[in-house]
Amino acid sequence: NCKPNMRLKDKLLLVLGCIIGAAVLFFHGGHGYMLSSSAGMTRGVSVHSRGSNLKTPFSHAYHQKMMMMMTHHPNRDCSHSHSHSQRVGAVAPELLAPPTKPDFSEPRFMWQALREAVDEEMERDPNVMIMGEDVGHYGGSYKVTTDLYKKYGELRVLDTPICENGFTGMAIGAAMTGLRPIVEGMNMGFLLLAFNQISNNCGMLHYTSGGQYKVPVVIRGPGGVGRQLGAEHSQRLESYFQAIPGVQLVAVSTPRNAKALLKAAIRSDNPIVFFEHVLLYNLKDEVGGPDEVQSLEHAEMVKEGKDITILTYGRMRYTVMEAVKTLQAKGYDPEVVDLISLKPFDLHTIKKSIEKTHKAIIVEECMLTGGIGASLSSEIHERFFDTLDHNVVRLSSQDVPTAFALELEAATIVQPEQVVAAVEKVMTATST
Repeated sequence: NCKPNMRLKDKLLLVLGCIIGAAVLFFHGGHGYMLSSSAGMTRGVSVHSRGSNLKTPFSHAYHQKMMMMMTHHPNRDCSHSHSHSQRVGAVAPELLAPPTKPDFSEPRFMWQALREAVDEEMERDPNVMIMGEDVGHYGGSYKVTTDLYKKYGELRVLDTPICENGFTGMAIGAAMTGLRPIVEGMNMGFLLLAFNQISNNCGMLHYTSGGQYKVPVVIRGPGGVGRQLGAEHSQRLESYFQAIPGVQLVAVSTPRNAKALLKAAIRSDNPIVFFEHVLLYNLKDEVGGPDEVQSLEHAEMVKEGKDITILTYGRMRYTVMEAVKTLQAKGYDPEVVDLISLKPFDLHTIKKSIEKTHKAIIVEECMLTGGIGASLSSEIHERFFDTLDHNVVRLSSQDVPTAFALELEAATIVQPEQVVAAVEKVMTATST
């Protein structure tokens, strides 16, 4: 960008300065090309994560430390070449956060409950780590990892490039070597880019290796229909992942079960896809202490009743409970079960409820065609047909992309009045 009227001497000095500056950046910043969201391919200086202006230094030494951590096996003796603190990512003393004792009697937002779960498990087990876009300095897109990098360092709280298939594959490899990675997807829809890694690697490696490898990885993040987030950010992917052999699915719905279930998922030796609804992060309630862990395979009895069983999960739990107020005012006594485990289903709890009510309605945010409700309805009809007084009714989202317009968005998902109408219709049909 030299000006036409610049003297030749000034032009040469300017060019020389650019060359020196580029050389300093090259030798100081490390080697290799790293993807930058704002400037295309940039010569080994920094990595920009989606939605953040913060930079993560990527020097050659940093690269060596990261690779050393990713390939560390807990049973491998590396004391001859590296100290233990180096292998798990030592934290500079000035970055250590002062220890504080949380007051568990105070209600927490769901995002705080999830953060506590990650923090407590990382403190309990040095092999636990978390990676994803903006999980470090930015604290996660929904604040779940706020300031954890200060306590555990930038290797155990690892900011990644915008490359879901890459860092999900890296997490699976890390899990095979003995670490317990947590993968945060900024949005569950983005994890479709890593579907190959989740389906062909995550769910199958334990089987295809003849049990030689375990894959203790948790893949978590926000999903579901938010408020005017548009079609691509309103994906409900539960049924996509349900079809993968070897993967467990868990959907949380309260701050208490979110914390307890995430702790259980981190400790599990199975790969877990962990669904958090985007509209529930600011839900506030009491949570359990560091020793409270909830079973990943059990449903939760939200409300006992005798007239009809309503099976639901995630955000739809609150849609159903809103409808229950109206139903009770009309003299009905529904039983509400939060599925929690979407794979495998807790068929024991479901059977026990249906044996009492003899009627079932499934309320979900997943799509009508091929959704969780379709799979569960099939299971109930095949296993408990003789117990039913009425066919299972499914209330699901419409088979259309989610609209941006608020009114159209609401029309695609189940509303409380639809639950009320469905219960009344079933109860009327079985009372005659």
